[in-house]
Amino acid sequence: MATSSPGGRILAYAGSTRNIVGCALALVGVVLVFLGVAGTFWPVVVAGLYGVGALLAPADRVRLTISHAEVESRRLRADLGTLLAEVGKNRFPGDVTTRVSALAEVLRDILRRADTLTSSPDHLHIVSQTIRDYLPSSLEAYANLPRSRALTRRGERERSAHEELLAQLDLLDTRLREVAESVYRGDEQALRDQGRFLRDRFGGSGLDL
Repeated sequence: MATSSPGGRILAYAGSTRNIVGCALALVGVVLVFLGVAGTFWPVVVAGLYGVGALLAPADRVRLTISHAEVESRRLRADLGTLLAEVGKNRFPGDVTTRVSALAEVLRDILRRADTLTSSPDHLHIVSQTIRDYLPSSLEAYANLPRSRALTRRGERERSAHEELLAQLDLLDTRLREVAESVYRGDEQALRDQGRFLRDRFGGSGLDL
């Protein structure tokens, strides 16, 4: 997130460790006010506690390293964008572009979960090869055919090139959706694990906090 503007800097500080700790101590000051401890100088007490918390809180850690998952995901997104730009330069039939757009949406959604994806080499391989090999190879072979030939069947039982391309796109779509489903299951499992942790931690008496 960019923080060069005043609004950006304010938002960055609002989520910082210093502000959170300062606010926590300021709340202690508010409690002291209700208990009658702070007296008429309560604004000074609350502000002072906030200042102490903000000053003593550890500075937010700076994270400059980028994980392998993020790097590879960025590269794949860039390669996908390049492929789609090339597809847009060619006049593919509407049913082909519709399927390619659907495939791209599934791929983008998978790539948003870089860490989960790269933890499964098989899934990463499928996504990578789809973007860099399977999909462009199918589209390229079709695009190099004259339109009339692409639509013509060579035999009663033989698909036309157009039908063959659609079948290949459907196969890729089915496989990618299986990958996406596996990735989603990982997210769901993480959510369930977090739920079990919270129930174990906070499911009892409020005194357990």
